[in-house]
Amino acid sequence: QFLCVLCVLCGLNCGFKDYMLLSGNDPQQLCRWHVYRSAADLELAAQRAILGAAQQAVRSRGVFRIVLAGGTTPRRVYELLRDADADWAAWHVYFGDERCLPTDHPERNSRMAAQAWLNHVAIPPGQIHFMPAENGAEAAAGAYARVVAEVSMFDLVLLGLGEDGHTASLFPGHVWGGAPDAPDALAVFDSPKPPPQRVSLSARRLSASRQVLFLVTGATKQQAIRAWRNGESIPATAIVPANGVEIYLEAGLLETEGYPIPHA
Repeated sequence: QFLCVLCVLCGLNCGFKDYMLLSGNDPQQLCRWHVYRSAADLELAAQRAILGAAQQAVRSRGVFRIVLAGGTTPRRVYELLRDADADWAAWHVYFGDERCLPTDHPERNSRMAAQAWLNHVAIPPGQIHFMPAENGAEAAAGAYARVVAEVSMFDLVLLGLGEDGHTASLFPGHVWGGAPDAPDALAVFDSPKPPPQRVSLSARRLSASRQVLFLVTGATKQQAIRAWRNGESIPATAIVPANGVEIYLEAGLLETEGYPIPHA
């Protein structure tokens, strides 16, 4: 069941009523918080949102360009997508970040997405744009920057949220690439999570999207959500698309902050 849908500058509007909670987030980032009773409800809503964005993009522009996230929650969404009826030939798939590991390594984001979804649908192979992270962070960042330079605007960017507030492979205390002259892709050499070498689209490039959707589940994300809503500077706040960000999360992540969650 869908519980809550709208906020202005990271305020929560519960139950479609005139009840709003505001938090002092970065005024440049417009957040809309969507709260679900369970991870399963969230995953189904995310699948529907992705398919809706794809239909709109294909109708308007004849192509749908999506950036994928890694992680457990996106995997379950991808598994739902593989059984969907979609115009797969119009899809172009990109990746928000990748670990510098061999292509067949089980911790590669690309391998997870392929096993869960991409190997099961008819997206033309040339329209699935993997990050060549097996070549090392520096080489892969340069190569992928050339790939995404051909795209002025993504249609949908999917992102997760780490316990420390990181998103993609943009970590606290590291360069996030939010400046206007930041490169499209960043080489990461000292990731606080293994492996140390990674490749990530920059915050500026991730923000160049018609829609951005964060998927957040699990009790370990409570502190990061609290920091975000309290206006602390975490990597997730560096994603500032013109149309704002959609944040899908489980109800329990807000209940821990003392915010009342309405029941349908």
